Amino acid sequence: MDVRVRDMTLDDCEAVAAIRVRGWQFAYAGLMPQSYLDAMSVAEDAARRRDFLTKGDSHVTNVVAELDGEVVGWGCFGPSRDEGQTAAVSELYAIYVLPDRVSTGVGRALMDELTGRASADGFERMLLWVLKENDRARRFYGKAGFAPDGAEEPFEVDGVAVPEVRYARQLQ
Repeated sequence: MDVRVRDMTLDDCEAVAAIRVRGWQFAYAGLMPQSYLDAMSVAEDAARRRDFLTKGDSHVTNVVAELDGEVVGWGCFGPSRDEGQTAAVSELYAIYVLPDRVSTGVGRALMDELTGRASADGFERMLLWVLKENDRARRFYGKAGFAPDGAEEPFEVDGVAVPEVRYARQLQ
């Protein structure tokens, strides 16, 4: 499979929004309230992405993965948002693949590109937050060289606790 990873553009906002919404609905089914997942809107998400990209934030890197010309995955990273982290620490903010492309190498291609760019940007370490009960994602991150670092955060969606754990990986 020939996956091409490139910078995200304004023209990708609809596709990325669909990937994010469908990704959440797939990955978090049974982990978050279904009513919340069902209420997610591709149109609203796309509008937020267009606004974000139009305003521009040079600290966030957004990339998409294409397969046969179709955008099938998206990911982004930037400086860590966690208190107390140094400027050498980045954070993987998101990585999603269309549900029918899970376990096809698209996620791996995105992860390789994102960690490679973070390292090239001078980041020495990358953090990410994952739902504690999201076993599939935790396995994926483990295979990508990430490991839990002991930090946990409460997270709540529509009154339901869905705690997160932090993973970390050395980049350099």
